[in-house]
Amino acid sequence: MGTPTGTARTSTRTSAAARTAALTATAALVGGVALTVSPEAAEAHGAFTYPASRTYACYVNGLEGGSGGNVEPTNPACADALAEGGSYPFWNWFGNLISDADGRHQEVVADGELCGPSDDFAAFNAVRDDWPTTALPSGQTVEFHHNAWAHHPGTFFTYVTDAGWSPDSPLNWSDLELISEVTDPPLTEGGVEGAEYRWDVDLPERSGQHIVYVVWERSDSPEAFYNCSDVVFQ
Repeated sequence: MGTPTGTARTSTRTSAAARTAALTATAALVGGVALTVSPEAAEAHGAFTYPASRTYACYVNGLEGGSGGNVEPTNPACADALAEGGSYPFWNWFGNLISDADGRHQEVVADGELCGPSDDFAAFNAVRDDWPTTALPSGQTVEFHHNAWAHHPGTFFTYVTDAGWSPDSPLNWSDLELISEVTDPPLTEGGVEGAEYRWDVDLPERSGQHIVYVVWERSDSPEAFYNCSDVVFQ
């Protein structure tokens, strides 16, 4: 089981200022990473910061283990994802998307590829139980936070894996239960990585390790975002 990242917030939260400084420093050193801070790259992105998406959790873990602006994850799953897929999906933790999904989510995202439906993020589909996790209270109402790297109208479809699902199994569409559907939730400034969409989610009764899965479907574009958050229900 992955190391829990906390009950109310993930322990991965070093200061946003420190992360921004590291990102900027690395962008200045590595031309490819500079794409992550360019205006073009920041036009349409976002992911859960609570419960932390798999890409965000690995990004923060990588910064905590790195030096000089590098990502050097200490979590084994994140380290293997870096070795397999490189640093791009770490710096672009908010860009796990399909640009022409157009609402055809189960058609364009194959079973087993829900956590990383594009080549850039494919390493995050690995079936293993040691991804970083966030602790969640079973059967209670919790405020979820979804980073708004860029602001867009749209609908968030939030799912959780069925009671019988195991982290040793691939994630398939048939494993998911829709628990929340919200259109244009409130935008709040001052989140851990900047502005966030926040809304309350009634959590189902679950125990042990699961995945919270979100599809952010834009209403002004065919683009959609797909993110897994590894959680432990308590």
